[in-house]
Amino acid sequence: MRYCRFETDFGPQYGAVIERAGFDWIEYLLPPPEEDLSTVFPGEVDAAAFEPVPFGSASLFTPVMPSKIVCIGRNYRDHAAELGNEVPQAPLLFLKPPSAIIGPGQSIQLPPQSERVDFEGELAVVIGKRASRIGPEEDVRHYIRGYTIVNDVTARDLQKSDGQWSRAKGFDTFCPAGPIVTDEIDPLAGVGVNVETRLNDSVMQRGNTIDLIFPIAFLLRYITAAMTLVPGDIIPTGTPAGVAPMQPGDVVEVSIEGIGTLANPVAAWAA
Repeated sequence: MRYCRFETDFGPQYGAVIERAGFDWIEYLLPPPEEDLSTVFPGEVDAAAFEPVPFGSASLFTPVMPSKIVCIGRNYRDHAAELGNEVPQAPLLFLKPPSAIIGPGQSIQLPPQSERVDFEGELAVVIGKRASRIGPEEDVRHYIRGYTIVNDVTARDLQKSDGQWSRAKGFDTFCPAGPIVTDEIDPLAGVGVNVETRLNDSVMQRGNTIDLIFPIAFLLRYITAAMTLVPGDIIPTGTPAGVAPMQPGDVVEVSIEGIGTLANPVAAWAA
């Protein structure tokens, strides 16, 4: 299934995204996932009256509402090299706060504290089942609801000066996510998925998750050995080479095959 979260006459709702004659449509409403306590499902009668909407004309929100965002640093060799870093010997974990999340089309705001803010396009795992200490023989797919796109926006100068990354990665608007969640791709199957980031229509990043230093199954076992993941949590899996700074007026688009494109304009920090 593929689903999104979008504006309706009933307020924000979740909808099933179905391809029809080569175009995506939001065909019917879905009850909110268990982690979303703010969305009120309109009920079976009202939901049945919902008319399908062309996906391209819908006003989208982020489809994920995680309790935590567990990110992986330097998980592509070429990205580690471009920043002058060694390849990590174990996954490099850091957290972004849920308050950083914005949806498709919302503005990434550049804070005055930073002189360089970079984009980082990434595939993100969406957790669908409570996961703790996943065993070495367990199929991690049982814990995955699906996948989405994340832009792990980073204040690069603050990342270097602070030493730890919480501030540099955690500003409001620094985690665009969407446009959908899908279980119709399988990056664990051995061929990976392509990740591409464009800045003002110029391709800046191009990679494939087959090149992850630490693959998704390894990451889930490694993370859950330390912390419990719950439904709705997301794990951005790392970014390929080609990160670069953004300026007000730019538009950043991260595309992943089978998911779509997450596009966000860039703006100065709102007063």
